[in-house]
Amino acid sequence: MIPPMPPSPRQVSLDDLAGSQLPHRGGPVTRWLARTVMRLAGWRMAGTLPDVPRLVMIAAPHTTNWDFPLGIVVMYAAGFRVNFLGKDTLFRPPLGWVMRWLGGRPVNRQAAHGVVEESVRTIQQADRFILALAPEGTRKRVSQWRTGFYRIAERAGLPIVLGYFDYPRKEVGFGPTLWATGDLDRDLAEIQAFYRTKTGKYPENFATATGES
Repeated sequence: MIPPMPPSPRQVSLDDLAGSQLPHRGGPVTRWLARTVMRLAGWRMAGTLPDVPRLVMIAAPHTTNWDFPLGIVVMYAAGFRVNFLGKDTLFRPPLGWVMRWLGGRPVNRQAAHGVVEESVRTIQQADRFILALAPEGTRKRVSQWRTGFYRIAERAGLPIVLGYFDYPRKEVGFGPTLWATGDLDRDLAEIQAFYRTKTGKYPENFATATGES
């Protein structure tokens, strides 16, 4: 039996996150600088975010290394703080210091067992926490999506925000807020249907398929 879903949270504009429950980062100056950078580069933000203190955010299509710095600029432009997982080799000094400061947490891909459970504990112990993950797990084309984001959200009882990069439109945005119902196949089909309307920098590197990794 599928449990009843929590009521939909109030959505807040990207221009009005200061008064939300979301974890905040930066201030008026950093928001202005980041928005200026985006405007000069021709990019814009779109969508809304749920007014909740903790959530799981996925980002796709992930087809280029440029997605990461673009995502960081968006974080400062909107004024929210995210935490993300990355391969442990990226966390060696001196780059590792910057990665941790930005909210990164290292993962050893050769021994990644227990990452879901550890992530759930970390989120539940925090007053405010956004965990951002790329379901593809890499910028290269994959035959299966990783489903760790879903299992984390399901076990922690958190909403899933569908973040996206749309390069032809030069838009970074936030789409629907969904809840894990326990029906993995149905939920992922709905999620992937949304992303089929978005285009990464290298479309040939993006595929919507699922897996249990």
